[in-house]
Amino acid sequence: SRFPIVEQANEDISAHPFESRGLLHCTLKLGPRQPELHCINVHLGLFERGRKWQVKALCDRIRATVPKDAPLVIAGDFNDWRYKANRTLIGELGVVEVFQAVRGRPARTFPSVLPVFRLDRIYARGLDIVDARVHYAFPAARLSDHAALAATLETVKKRR
Repeated sequence: SRFPIVEQANEDISAHPFESRGLLHCTLKLGPRQPELHCINVHLGLFERGRKWQVKALCDRIRATVPKDAPLVIAGDFNDWRYKANRTLIGELGVVEVFQAVRGRPARTFPSVLPVFRLDRIYARGLDIVDARVHYAFPAARLSDHAALAATLETVKKRR
C-alpha cells in the first residue's frame, strides 16, 4: 500500500480441512484529517454451505472491528455464482458492489481467458465510486485463472 498500514490481521475462515481459506483485514491511514480505511481481502470456499458460514464470519468481523461510519472496501474471490453472498453483504453491511453501481452488474472474471462467471467482487461503503475496470490483458491471464478487478474510490466529500 502507498498508505501506511496501521493495523492488520489474517483470519482463518476455512470451512473444511482440505480447503484453506482466509480473510486479510488491514486498516490504512489515508492522511491528515482523513478517516482510516478498512480493507478486507477474501477468498471464499467452493461449497455453498461453507461460503454461507464464511460470509457470516466476515459480517461478524466487520460488525465487531469496523466502525459503522468508517470507509470500508471488501474485495476478492467470492466463488458466489448464485449471488447469495452478494445479497447478504448488501443487506447486512450496507455495502455496494462497485461494478454493479458503475456498470449495472458484477464483472465477469472467470476463467480469465474467456470470462463467463462473476466470481470476483469489490464492495465499498462510505466511499464515492469513481470508476471500475476489469483487466483482461493476455499476459495477466497467465498470472491467474481470474481476470483482475480495479476500482477508483474516493473518500466521501463532506456535504454542506
